[in-house]
Amino acid sequence: MTDALLPNGIKDSGGDSSYFKKGCSPFAQTGRSKLQNKRAGVNQQIIKQMRMRAGAENLLKATSNNKVKEMVLLELSYVNSNLQLLMGQLEGLNSSVEVYQNTHETANIPLIALGLKETKEVDFSTPFKDIILEHYSEDGNNFEDEIADLMDLRQACRTPSRNEAGVELLAKYFSHLPLMESRFFSPNRQTGIFFTWYDSFTGVPVCQQNLSLEKASILFNMAALYSQIGTRSDRQTIVGLEEAISSFQKAAGVLNHLKETFTHTPSYDMSPAMLSMLIRMMLAQAQECLFEKTALPGIRNQFFSLLKMAQEAAKVSEIYDQVHQSMIQTPIKDNVPLFWSTMSQVKTNHYRSMAHYFVASALLDHPLGPSDDEDQQEKTLSQVYDRLPEGRSPLDILKKKEERERIGKAHIRTAILGHEEALRIYSLCHHLNKLEVLQDILKASHQRSLKKSSENESEEEFTDYMEAPDIISKTDHKAEMEVPAATKGPLSVFSAKQRWTAPRTIRLCTEDGDLGFTLKGESPVQVVSLDPLCPAAADGLKEGDYIVAVGDTDCKWMGVSEVMRLLKDVNEEGIDIQVVSMMDSNPPMPTKSATFCGNLPKTYSMICLAFDDDDKNPKSRKVTKKSSFISWGLKNKLKSASTLSLPTADHSGALPWNKPRPTFPSSSAYNNDSVLY
Repeated sequence: MTDALLPNGIKDSGGDSSYFKKGCSPFAQTGRSKLQNKRAGVNQQIIKQMRMRAGAENLLKATSNNKVKEMVLLELSYVNSNLQLLMGQLEGLNSSVEVYQNTHETANIPLIALGLKETKEVDFSTPFKDIILEHYSEDGNNFEDEIADLMDLRQACRTPSRNEAGVELLAKYFSHLPLMESRFFSPNRQTGIFFTWYDSFTGVPVCQQNLSLEKASILFNMAALYSQIGTRSDRQTIVGLEEAISSFQKAAGVLNHLKETFTHTPSYDMSPAMLSMLIRMMLAQAQECLFEKTALPGIRNQFFSLLKMAQEAAKVSEIYDQVHQSMIQTPIKDNVPLFWSTMSQVKTNHYRSMAHYFVASALLDHPLGPSDDEDQQEKTLSQVYDRLPEGRSPLDILKKKEERERIGKAHIRTAILGHEEALRIYSLCHHLNKLEVLQDILKASHQRSLKKSSENESEEEFTDYMEAPDIISKTDHKAEMEVPAATKGPLSVFSAKQRWTAPRTIRLCTEDGDLGFTLKGESPVQVVSLDPLCPAAADGLKEGDYIVAVGDTDCKWMGVSEVMRLLKDVNEEGIDIQVVSMMDSNPPMPTKSATFCGNLPKTYSMICLAFDDDDKNPKSRKVTKKSSFISWGLKNKLKSASTLSLPTADHSGALPWNKPRPTFPSSSAYNNDSVLY
């Protein structure tokens, strides 16, 4: 039983070495592990109070004695009060994001991590031995070691380490579950094994005998672990930011797989509406890290660079606004911590204000000069605005100094108002008040905008109340869900869950050796970056199409390199390919799902939890090849003077323009003329 175990170097009271599996850290005394232990304690108290409430309600129904009824009602009010207090404690634990942040990082806006779902221990020994004897006519005692290994593996999954090894541990147990299901969980027989998992947000226990709850909960914890890895990453370095981006995208991918595969899970934290919100939040945090990665080397103090960063900041703000809107919908708002929705609202205002500040800086600090490319500036500015005030054009703004200053000052006023709103919202949430670094960054940004406004004010001017035009959000690097390894491949794409168009034949011809599109994906490959003017697009090829055949060769199972080899010899005559498009699928909503929550029969309609998700990227159930019976083991630069950077919560003082500034954003930045925020 120790083939997969490693010594942890800790001695127990008897002096013998203790062991735990790779990726498991049951004795870790970190802030995260202590927080998880508190969560487990609160969950136990919640189930105790729910049992007391169930007993009191049953007594209330059974008795006709008025005095007894009064006593029971008093007891019920006391129990309900305790439950409210415990729910508040659990919300506080879900709001304790500071323990998940990088320990050496004090200069970035904090990110939100999901807490792990807690579960009870499960004893597989007796039920499995009985099934082996009765169904397979073998002595169950011959498989004691294998069963014990499985129980050890599940126990280790309760305390995974916050790294890739922890994710691999959860993935390993998850890959065993289909094998367990095929051998021991027959629809015609009850095993007597109950899996109990606690809701991550409410602490309400959910208990079931089938493995669907177990599979879904392990997937949820994989996503939670990825989110914790993302928040722990060092966002002061490019490598750390890339790790954070990848982790949040993987978390979104796992949550999306959970949402598309397990639609009947009777736990509110894994309902379709809640998962849709969590997916949005993970992608928003990935987009925020992408923005930080773009800004980390410094932002060039030039017209085009500033407008580009304005649109990038507007994109982050837009995504966080979508997250906030999904958090305030019923029933999500009743279960999500207030801290989460407040944080998303603060970031919405903060990044929108940054966008307006960047546009203001571009207009006020970079007037059109004789050597500037007038046509290019006009084109760029026209792409920043969806609409302009009546009677104005981008060229008018660029050429007329008064118009340029009016629009620029309108943007800086909007930035100031947005920063003030972010600070006001911050002050309303007592959990946010613990994050001093967030307050420092918000104040630094506010002061920077105030300084820019004062630099461009004149005592002789009348107050102008012109509103700044809205900024179109745009990004060169959009955060997308990363498909976890367990769900990759054609079987996750070409499944019964998806709806497809009939294969279409497209004639590919080259123009100067260019097909007019690029490919991505492992298998099957997908068409991206399609030139709408290329011959293939004219023949009906669409962005996002999957290539299923090149000539007479089926390529559903081929990767990009293999398909490119088939396409490299395309000449002027061309070649036929077959493509399919994914159609919008609206699966029927599950009707009702019954379970036992805290020893209470609990039934609720999943229809009330339905949430319309605009970004659908369906995944399918993993198909696992079944191995032989009881086969448990699975194969196993210095910046130039024209470079700007963003303020951070670094209190070391201002740095000149030609010095590297690795942090983002800072409270001392408003003392530094070179930093734009």
